[in-house]
Amino acid sequence: MTPPTETLATKLLAPDRLWTAAEVLARPTPVPAAPGVYGWHFDVPPHPSLPPRQLLYVGIAPRRMTSRRSKQTLRTRVRNHYRGNAEGSTLRRTLGCLLGLELRRVGSGTRMTFGKHGEQQLTAWMAEHALVCWNMDPEPWLQETELINQLDLPLNLDQNKHNAFHAQLTEISSTARQRARTLPILP
Repeated sequence: MTPPTETLATKLLAPDRLWTAAEVLARPTPVPAAPGVYGWHFDVPPHPSLPPRQLLYVGIAPRRMTSRRSKQTLRTRVRNHYRGNAEGSTLRRTLGCLLGLELRRVGSGTRMTFGKHGEQQLTAWMAEHALVCWNMDPEPWLQETELINQLDLPLNLDQNKHNAFHAQLTEISSTARQRARTLPILP
């Protein structure tokens, strides 16, 4: 059963527990292989105009799929955010751009990441400053829009034009992508 949005919002804003990268990436991991909603807090924000120690981003797993079933779970999404790359994680791309890492085209030139060194820097920064919480929910897509509308989530871009930080974040991300298109493709 899907919890009421107000209850879920409270659990994300003031969770019983925040988990570090080391805890999430440990084996066995505490992150359930189940659908749900996750929230990211940062002890040091990725931009000076953002508050520390507050919920700044919400995501869901899986994304609602109409033609096929997604295999994404809280476990796969949260772990991917901590150790993946900017191409597979909007959160990582947003954080890297805010932290001033150089976005680059890689491989065939259609994918963008921060390159090997930049992704390593971002992974290290997240390991030190990013904390995550989650709540299982069988249909998290039913909550996502309401949470984004109800909460102040400056790092969420999708459905979040009403947020005071949206225009600035959009400009920072757009500038990084435009610059990446002018640079040589990394192998």
